[in-house]
Amino acid sequence: MAGVLLLIPLVAILWVPFYARDTPRLGGFPFFFWYQFAWVFLCAAATFAAYKLVLKARPHRPMSRPDETDGGDR
Repeated sequence: MAGVLLLIPLVAILWVPFYARDTPRLGGFPFFFWYQFAWVFLCAAATFAAYKLVLKARPHRPMSRPDETDGGDR
């Protein structure tokens, strides 16, 4: 599922014929520009969601420092 969340922005940005147009305009900006700008935030959200899914699937185990595991000073 996390892989799908990471694949969605990739496909959406690489499918250029979909967004290579002028209309609809948003605030005077052509669709081409604001579509790509919107994906900056959407990609960040998808990456965060994928990260959270991976953390839930693989609970975080804190890494121990080398001096804590061998019990002595070097």
